[in-house]
Amino acid sequence: MTSRKRRYLFVVPLVLVVCALLGGLLGGSAASAAAADDAEAAVQENLRSLTKVYSAIEQNFANPVDPEKAIYQGAIQGMLRTLDPHSNFVDPKTYQLLREERRGRYYGVGMQVGPRDGKVLVIVPFVGSPAHQAGLRPGDTIVRVNDTSTEGLSTTEVVTLLKGPKGTKVRVFVKREGKDQPLEFEIVRDEIPRFSIEHAYEIRPGIGYIQISTFMETTSRELAASLRKLNPKNLKGLILDLRSNPGGLLNEAVSVSDMFLPKGQVVVSQRGRAAGERVYRATRGNGGVEYPLVVLIDRRSASASEIVAGALQDHDRALVAGETSFGKGLVQNEYPLSENSGLLLTVARYYTPSGRLIQRNFEGLSLYGYYFQRGEGSNGNGNRQIRMTDTGRTVYGGGGITPDEKISPAKLTPFMRTLEFRHFAFFGFAQFYLASRDTIPRDFQVDGAVLAEFRRYLDREKVEYTEDDLQENLETIRQRIRQDLFVSVFGKIEGDRAGIESDPQITIAIELLPRAKELAANARRPVAQQVER
Repeated sequence: MTSRKRRYLFVVPLVLVVCALLGGLLGGSAASAAAADDAEAAVQENLRSLTKVYSAIEQNFANPVDPEKAIYQGAIQGMLRTLDPHSNFVDPKTYQLLREERRGRYYGVGMQVGPRDGKVLVIVPFVGSPAHQAGLRPGDTIVRVNDTSTEGLSTTEVVTLLKGPKGTKVRVFVKREGKDQPLEFEIVRDEIPRFSIEHAYEIRPGIGYIQISTFMETTSRELAASLRKLNPKNLKGLILDLRSNPGGLLNEAVSVSDMFLPKGQVVVSQRGRAAGERVYRATRGNGGVEYPLVVLIDRRSASASEIVAGALQDHDRALVAGETSFGKGLVQNEYPLSENSGLLLTVARYYTPSGRLIQRNFEGLSLYGYYFQRGEGSNGNGNRQIRMTDTGRTVYGGGGITPDEKISPAKLTPFMRTLEFRHFAFFGFAQFYLASRDTIPRDFQVDGAVLAEFRRYLDREKVEYTEDDLQENLETIRQRIRQDLFVSVFGKIEGDRAGIESDPQITIAIELLPRAKELAANARRPVAQQVER
């Protein structure tokens, strides 16, 4: 039997398992026996039709058929797309990456890589990682890993080559700006931790700043450590930045909310056809330690980050600022399948403490339209739920978390968009500038001499510009040059911090702390009454 035939025999039973899950055949004890028999008969009949169709395709299609592609990307995904945008079949490679992200660690060399002009470049080595200690830099072009050329390989394929068991060696060959010959680095792989909180510090005297990038198994532990470092009893205010946080684990969102709410308060509830209703409450609570809190969100804040923002907003514990969030209020359960694949199936909807369903409408939308073609006004007043916070403030559901204070992100001019996204000019200039020097000082500023070097770089790369273009965007250009140079010399965390400290949304959030203080003070009495009931 050929390998292709064996794979085909594997994926057909896999489809049966998925069909059974979707049809309620696994664990559907509440259904009558007759209904279950009818459902099973329908699934079996449809599966036979699918098998016949696949057999005809395999035997007669003009080109050889890859069964995994036909089933994984075709039959199963097509079936799930009829349900909702978030139910998904995960192939073995993606499933492995998903588990690594949730655990917050993997084994490899510790750097982010990405595509540029058909090549795979080092975007940034993680500070302290084997790649960083070996001397790899942002902008290095990976040309070979061990004896395998990277020409024609995708980013995912190069990442696979770099990963491996802890303690094993890998040789990485790179081309670097200013060097005639490729450089060779021998790196010993190690466990690479991933952190959901990279930034937690006093952004102003007595004012803390914490950025949570995702919700994984370690998030609540990281937050507890970050709060201890900031010493909440002495805080005059805290900015909790959930912008561009796509979500993650529900239990971690509950644990994070728990640290800011009094014990006993509802964080979130979920309701599903099979599981009924489940209510999650703050079990430990904030111990009575309260300080003004502003939560920043944007249109890419989703799922678990919306649970946190919604809970703190409904209980008037925080002033929520920024843009209306994404609007994902569906809960997925994970069903491991054979061959290290998995099914993420929507089993419930979640509701904020005031009863808001955050999920926005997806009927009649393509996946692209659902994820990428959403304007700020797409939630629409006609389909919005109206609820009340603990103190009687109006909040809305049915389309993401609406902020208490709208703060639009700074918009890039057409020239800046060209520099950033067409030419990757600041990333490239950092390598150009550092090719003739080893480092920059911590107090580095972008002066006239640096700007002259930037003009030379733009000329070399044949980037069209006028002096008016540069003058119109001068402060943004200075900030972006400094940020990317800091990433290259001092690491991603320091580079990001340079950007955070000049972020106008964060500046406004700090100015909103007095309003957040007033909000929390007004909420204390209603909160006490609710907990007693």
